[in-house]
Amino acid sequence: MRNTKRYPVEGANSLWQIYRTVSVWKAVKNFIFSQICRYSPSLRLKNWIYRRMLGMELGDNTAVALMVMVDVFFPELIHVGRNTVIGYNTTILAHEYLIREYRLGEVRIGSNVLIGANCTILPGVTIGDNAVVAAGSVVHKDVAPNTFVAGNPLRLIKHLDLETEQ
Repeated sequence: MRNTKRYPVEGANSLWQIYRTVSVWKAVKNFIFSQICRYSPSLRLKNWIYRRMLGMELGDNTAVALMVMVDVFFPELIHVGRNTVIGYNTTILAHEYLIREYRLGEVRIGSNVLIGANCTILPGVTIGDNAVVAAGSVVHKDVAPNTFVAGNPLRLIKHLDLETEQ
C-alpha cells in the first residue's frame, strides 16, 4: 500500500484548486528548473538544480537521465540514495489530484537502484536499496531491497543475489 496523505476538497475537482495547495510562483520556478534538467546532459548541473533549486534529496553519484520528469509541485518530497540510475523519460510523482481529493506522499528511492527507461513512480512508494525496476514499469507499491520488478501491474520477477550478480 502506498503511503499517502489524503486531503478532501469540495466544489470543482482538486486540480482546479491546485493553487490553494502550492503557490503559482513555486510551480513556475519548479517547472522552469525541471525543464532545464530534462534537457541538460550535465549530471553535475542537474544534481545541483535538483538539490538547491528544487529541494530534492539526492545522494552522491546519482545519475538522472535525459527527459526525466520529477514532480513539479512537490519535488521536495522526493528522496534518492547514492549511486542510483534513473532511466530516460521516467516520471516521479509525489502528488495525485483526483476528483474529490488530492494526495501527497514521499517517494523514497534507495541507493544502488536501477530504474529503467519510461517508468512511472507514483506517490508514497519506497524502492529499497539495490533494487532493479524494469523499463516501462509502473511503480504503484513498495519495492523490496535486492529485488528485480517489472510490469504494469508491478510484479516481482526475482530476488537478487548480489554476490553472484556482480
